[in-house]
Amino acid sequence: MQRDVLVRWLDDYLKIREFKDPSLNGLQVEGKTEVRKIGVSVDAAQVIFDQAAEAQVDFLITHHGLFWGQPFAIVGYQKRRLERLFSAGISLYTAHLPLDAHPEVGNNAVLARELGLQGLEPFPHPRYGPIGFVGHFATAKPLAEVIDRIGELTGMQPLLHQGGPDEVRRVGVVSGGGAGDVGLANALGCDLYITGEPSHAHYHEPFELGLNVIFAGHYDSETFGVKALAARLEEEFGLPWVFLAHPTGL
Repeated sequence: MQRDVLVRWLDDYLKIREFKDPSLNGLQVEGKTEVRKIGVSVDAAQVIFDQAAEAQVDFLITHHGLFWGQPFAIVGYQKRRLERLFSAGISLYTAHLPLDAHPEVGNNAVLARELGLQGLEPFPHPRYGPIGFVGHFATAKPLAEVIDRIGELTGMQPLLHQGGPDEVRRVGVVSGGGAGDVGLANALGCDLYITGEPSHAHYHEPFELGLNVIFAGHYDSETFGVKALAARLEEEFGLPWVFLAHPTGL
């Protein structure tokens, strides 16, 4: 498949240009014109680029890219990263907020569906817009059961700050660094809020608001989107893909 055709399809499908995002979403590094194999990963880093080259990936899609709105010198490890991509002819495509927000293959939509949440509606982030989702269980579910399910999905033990009840029904989901949105989750009537990594600055809020918060890990809560997007590309274009894993523990 032609690289530029794939890029146009991704830009349209993910609505890349509709988001105010510090990330440079879209094609960040141009590689081979022909795409035969796709790699997907959470982060753009040397270890991922090495894995992609070894797996003979032509087109790499990451959630976190190389460029975040500020110029930097192409020296040291930044130079080595780009050299690896250029030498292997690998294109780098990044979808940050667009892959959090997408209603079909987004991190939050996929996690919400995997948990069995119904009636999904947008979680209106005050800065970035509707990048997460709020939904409900058909009947109240034990908090311990939700924690166990998240552990099954991520392969990691989530962190719980239990400020609320032992059974939950209305749930907000914002992957990654959503610890600062505990107050908004409470205002939206959630009795459980699921996000990625914790924050000391917001530690006390769940307990004082009477809200349960599960921290599923920044990395672990954001593997869902790239995998779902890769599966969608395989369905649409028949392109084989590989998930390049490198958990950060955060």
